[in-house]
Parts: sequence; C-alpha cells; structure tokens
Amino acid sequence: MIEAVWYVLVGGLLIAMALARNVIARLPVTGAMIYLAVGFALGPGGVGLLDVDIYRDTHALRAITEAGLIVALFAIGLHLRAPLGHRLWSPPFRLALPAMVVTIAIMAAAAHLWLGYAWGPALLQAAALAPTDPVLASELRPREAGDDDPLRFSLSGEGGANDGAAYPFALLGIILCTMPAGGIEAPWKLAAELVWGVVAAVGIGWVMGTYTEILVARLRIRYAKALGFEGFLALGLMAACYGLTLLAHGYGFLAVFCAGVALRRREMQATGEATPSETLHDVPRGERRQAAKDPELAHAYLAESMMAFSVEMERIVELALMLLVGSVISAHWREMLGWAPLAMIALLFFVARPVAVQAAMAGTDAPWRERLVASWLGFRGVGTFFYLLFGLEHAPEQVKPLMPILLGAITVSVFVHGISALPVLTWYYREKPVEE
Repeated sequence: MIEAVWYVLVGGLLIAMALARNVIARLPVTGAMIYLAVGFALGPGGVGLLDVDIYRDTHALRAITEAGLIVALFAIGLHLRAPLGHRLWSPPFRLALPAMVVTIAIMAAAAHLWLGYAWGPALLQAAALAPTDPVLASELRPREAGDDDPLRFSLSGEGGANDGAAYPFALLGIILCTMPAGGIEAPWKLAAELVWGVVAAVGIGWVMGTYTEILVARLRIRYAKALGFEGFLALGLMAACYGLTLLAHGYGFLAVFCAGVALRRREMQATGEATPSETLHDVPRGERRQAAKDPELAHAYLAESMMAFSVEMERIVELALMLLVGSVISAHWREMLGWAPLAMIALLFFVARPVAVQAAMAGTDAPWRERLVASWLGFRGVGTFFYLLFGLEHAPEQVKPLMPILLGAITVSVFVHGISALPVLTWYYREKPVEE
C-alpha cells in the first residue's frame, strides 16, 4: 500500500511541475523550494512517509547525492561554449578559485575563533559552505550553448568548477579531524597528492570528453555507426570519467565538469562560430537523425542531444535530492534554530560571499551591477549536502556538530536565494543596457 501511495505522490508531483513550469518561471518560486517543502512534509516532522536517517543512511545518501552532482556538473560543462582564451572564462575561474579560497578562509576562521571548533571541523565546514551549487542554480545557466551573457556564464562556470575545487579542502579538513596527536606526517607528500588530484582530474576529463566526441562523430560520419543512444553515451562518459579519475586518485567532480567543457569545445571547433541551435535550426524535426551523419551537422547534433538528455536527467535529480534533503531537515529543523547556525549563515551570505566576490573580481572590467548580483546569488545546496555526508562517513563525531549549520545554510539558500533570484535578475537585465 505504501508503494502505491509513493507512485501517486511522485507521479502527481512530476505532472504538476511539468504543467506549471511556465507559471513557476514567472514567479519568485523555484522547483527546489517546492521539492524541499514536500520532502519536509513527507519526513519525520510531517506525515512520516519519507523516513531518512542521516546517520543510519549516510553511505546511501552520499552515493545518491554524488551521482546527482555528476549529472549536473556534466550538464553545466556542456552549456559553456567559448574558447578557453575568451574573456568569458576569466570571471568563472576567479569565482571558482580565489573567491572560494577567501570564503573558506573567512568561514574557517570564524568557526575556529568564534565557535571554538578545532581546525579540522572548522575547515571541513568552510569547505562544505564555500562551493556554489550546480543543481539549484540551473535558472542562472546560459539559455543555450553559445549564450555569451557574462553573468550567467560566470555563475554557471563557478558552480561547475568549485564543487571539485572544494574537495582538497574538505579532504584536508577530514585529515585534520582524524590525524594523530603528533600532527600530519610528510606534509609535502600530502600537498603533492592534493595537487595531483586536480591535475589528474583536468587531464582525464579533458582527454575523455575530447576523444569521445571525436570517436563518436567519426563513426557516424564515415561509417554511419554508433547512431542514437545519446543518453547512453552521456551517462557512460560521466560514469567512466568519474570512475577512472577516482582510480587515479583525482577529483571526480572536476573531471566530469572538464569532460563536458572539452566535449563542447571540440564541437565548437568542428561547427564554427554559429551556435548549435542556429546550425540545427533548419533541420526538420523528423530528419534530425539524418543530421547525426552529416559532416556539417553531426558534431552539433551529438553535443546538443547529450546536453538535452543531461538537463532532463538533472531535473529528476533535483526532485529526488531535494525530497531527501527536505526529509533530513524535517528530522533536525529544531537544531538549526540556534544562534550559532543563524550567525554563521548570516556571515556566509552577507559578509564572506560578498567580500570573496569583490576581492576575486578586483581589477576586472566587470560592471558593478554584475559584481553585486554575483555577490548575492551564491546558491548553496546539493554540494554542501554532499560534503556533509562525506564528512559524516569519515569523521562522524567531529562532523555531527556541523550539521545544523550546513543544513540551515541549504534551507535558507533554497528559499531566500530562490525567492530573490527572479527580482534580482529582472533588475539586473532591465538596468544593464542603460549602464553599458
């Protein structure tokens, strides 16, 4: 009987969101807000249909969240269509690296000096709070591959890169939590391993994304083979890239993002300056499969088909993960109401994020409105939840006190950023032509 109820609930929610998508797009409401609220209502604090225990089910929740992030990061990479030397890439790199490091420094120092945490938990908490979310910020993405809007490109690139870039800091936090009293042995070896993780991720992701596109396009154009199943290709590339990177002791999230960027870059080299939608615009819907074998259209068709599949998968991932997060919050919401979680959340959103963005963007020609919007729209969500679960798996006793802060940051971000995103973007795009 419970299974039947679940089928009805999930089916009804999917249908309702599909029918109401255009209405929701015009309101200061996001799908994540609705899913989180439904998850809360179904959880232990509501009717109790979704009983998820973050301590009992840590490993399963971490694996599900990890898989969801892989899909989102690959989809983001496919959206970013610009040559690597293009000016559009400078802001994402600044936000994903310097801004993230500044955020981690501020939040770790506050947790250590203000809340009295040891440096291990303080660093892990900061690493979990620093990356912006690739799943919840889908409304901020480029409207299509080739969209050169600087704000959307910057925020999307940041969300794609910094989930992987935060991993070394989270790992270092866990090492500090679990290290013996004598301190870290062979710190230079540890530093080399952390650097190798980034190098291996970028290299494996770039090679796999590039040569997967080359191989499939060649098979289709020359031999009319490997046609269709773009969804299988997308999932296969994500999974293989992530797995190989882990085997090489690299950071899988960064590798999957790089694979998406590399595949898109290879498509751009083959297609030219015209966007894929422009290239495929005159192809009738019923003849799209013929485009897969056309030398002038095959690359655009492959990349667009893989991206479309990834985006649809990502929407399902968002629903599933937000229901789970909502259920977890439903069981622990009272712990999130203390002064420490609220103070740290306020520090993150109103001090650390704005200071980090302004510092990272100093010296650039980015308009002040763009910097201001980027300072505010730093969604926290699935990435933060993953690092919480990652910490609970490896250092549960030290990480348990961090849970109210991290869950609180997710909740506040989903609703506050979700409600404000549409008015802020409307203001930005209304005023942008006047300024420029």
